[in-house]
Amino acid sequence: MSYTVLIKRQAKRKLESLPAPERARIAQKIHQLGLDPDDPALNVQPLVGEHYFRLRVGTWRVIFDRQDELRVVSIERIKPRGDAYK
Repeated sequence: MSYTVLIKRQAKRKLESLPAPERARIAQKIHQLGLDPDDPALNVQPLVGEHYFRLRVGTWRVIFDRQDELRVVSIERIKPRGDAYK
């Protein structure tokens, strides 16, 4: 069963500002995340010391929160690898 994907304003703005090929690749991974956040092909990892998770898409990181009881994935940030964990 799939999850509802919510994208925060900051993450949506960043996604819209990216070049079309990167935007499409990240959007595809977010779609896959909504279908099955436990898919091992996505390589989702919990962030140490936080309640967020990260999804790697090339040099980009999608930081998200997931609420399994509500079946919701909330995309918090989309950042380049170097800035994602600050």
